[in-house]
Amino acid sequence: MHLELHPEPPEAAAWDALLAASDAPTPFMRHAYLQALVHSGAASARTGWTPQFASLMAGDELLAACPLWIKSHSWGEFVFDQAWARAYAQHGLPYYPKGVVAVPFTPVRGSRLLARDDANRALLAGALMQAAGELGLSGLHLLFGSAADEAAVASLGWAYREQPQFHWQRAPHWRTFEDFLADLKRDKRKKIQQERRHVREAGVTVRVRVGEAIDAADWSFFDRCYARTYALRGNPPYLPEGFFQGALGPGDRWVLVLAERAGEPLGAALLAMDAAGTTVYGRHWGAVVDLPFLHFELCYYAPLAWCLEQGVQRFEGGAQGEHKMARGLLPVPTRSHHWLVDERFADAVARFAEAEQAAVAQYEADLAARTPFKGA
Repeated sequence: MHLELHPEPPEAAAWDALLAASDAPTPFMRHAYLQALVHSGAASARTGWTPQFASLMAGDELLAACPLWIKSHSWGEFVFDQAWARAYAQHGLPYYPKGVVAVPFTPVRGSRLLARDDANRALLAGALMQAAGELGLSGLHLLFGSAADEAAVASLGWAYREQPQFHWQRAPHWRTFEDFLADLKRDKRKKIQQERRHVREAGVTVRVRVGEAIDAADWSFFDRCYARTYALRGNPPYLPEGFFQGALGPGDRWVLVLAERAGEPLGAALLAMDAAGTTVYGRHWGAVVDLPFLHFELCYYAPLAWCLEQGVQRFEGGAQGEHKMARGLLPVPTRSHHWLVDERFADAVARFAEAEQAAVAQYEADLAARTPFKGA
């Protein structure tokens, strides 16, 4: 048994078979999506994401695999460790390169250590730790992993950090958006109704296009919106024009929510739906005009209404954003796991994570007490 590192993921059928057997598959861990990140140049040595896909092999047999990125910075991860990098620098030590097991630019919970069984998953994690020293990495960081991933690395002494995201879970009796609104507290329900009415009175209509129904003009407009969102922050977009069209694997579908006025497109939000049709992931949005409440309409209200129509069970609203609670999305814990080669820093990070978790736990308890739903 041995570990191999390659600049591209293993053969698609073998990789996707491991993913299908995992405890939390998502569209973003499919071979097609990861390969699109590499082939588009979005995740490359040039952008500070050097790909080194790890494969645990027994002869020619693939037992386990994961995406490993050699990072020269901490951008695009949505888990912030710049303070650790500064601590290394103050002691005259390099923090970069480091190893990251994640989907670049994608803070979505899901399986990261793909394996036939838990035993091979643990073996993969151990082999990564050995490889980290050989590669000269300061450590390894597993971001937004699954419960099975957590079990594999926790037994090896990795520290963890927790942060809440905000997800929507369909209640059995919700058939329409009005059913959903009826369960919200009066002030939350009234605010949503006012915000949606403001958008309608501005002459805006919304349409949803799915999969192959998204045409070239729609994609071109979305790329424009996506780029403008980053430009407003003074940054180039992480993902290049044309990336999304071919990025999803078989069965998974993009969902594009478009706002128009007098036949002219104003803004768009891009979501992904898994092959089972049970979960939708909010990913990106942008607009070419600044219109009050358009963001909420495209990123939350119209998608939730569509999810209810389509029988979708869960909508994940993405990283951060406490304001999502007022829109009916509730806090869900997500975790990152960290292991540093230098035992002195590993101990310091473990103490930091433990202290941080106490504060996070109090924050999560405070959020739970502020539910937007009646009778909860």
